[in-house]
Amino acid sequence: MENNPAGELRLGHLFQATGLEQSDVLVIRHTLNPDGLETRADAMGPNLLPYTQEQGHNNKVGRTPPPIWLNFLATSGRRARFITAFENHGEVHSERTDICRFFDLRPSWVFSAMADRLVIEWTADTVNWAKTGKTASLMPVVELADPQTEPFPGFDSLLISFDELQAVVADDRYRQWQTALSSVQGIYLISDTKTGKLYVGKADGAERFFGRWSEYARNGHGGNVALRELAGADASHARYFQFSILRVFAPSATSAQVDAAEAHFKRALLSRQTGHNRN
Repeated sequence: MENNPAGELRLGHLFQATGLEQSDVLVIRHTLNPDGLETRADAMGPNLLPYTQEQGHNNKVGRTPPPIWLNFLATSGRRARFITAFENHGEVHSERTDICRFFDLRPSWVFSAMADRLVIEWTADTVNWAKTGKTASLMPVVELADPQTEPFPGFDSLLISFDELQAVVADDRYRQWQTALSSVQGIYLISDTKTGKLYVGKADGAERFFGRWSEYARNGHGGNVALRELAGADASHARYFQFSILRVFAPSATSAQVDAAEAHFKRALLSRQTGHNRN
């Protein structure tokens, strides 16, 4: 590797440490935009793979892209944080259209220990969002952080967006949250920040808060009739949701107790008359 002033740590050093050949690597810098990856949750979640699989004809990935694609998310300035790697099994020619190619990409464990920890500095020409391994090898590593644990704020103080919810159910940094939300039953509130409407729901039985909210993180509506209709009209409407907890019950609480509390909050908050509750 050339042009390495004062022993500065470069991305190429990490290639060498993990046994990657420069010629086998494509490095991609994704940005958030309304036409693709709208939120950080999109980039960090399952939407990234189908988004990356479709590429325009003769774009910056090249005519025959290499087998390993390293995906980064643009943060501030020229910085980009590593998300995940895909293994390229070649173009699926039967899926080709007049404007796009489709690649058979599959999740890869390459660099998996560095997910959300590795930050590099992109070259000055940030418009060039895909780089060969040779070019990318010279990019400085500006951060390689230890995984951080997010402290649980307590049930009474919990107030999170939909993007944050997706991180809570999937990210190891939220282990304390996952344990706490898996330990109790209760009543929760979803506030639609776009319309001002409220939805009161319950998390009971073995499902508890973590299991119930994992469904919302997965599909954006949790199977609820009114929220499912919103998702049908706008698949990304869940980005306006805000989650909080109204009341917590011990695992030993009966279904009748939880049901009575749910009915009380629906009446108190008028969520049937003016909100998203249908029953």
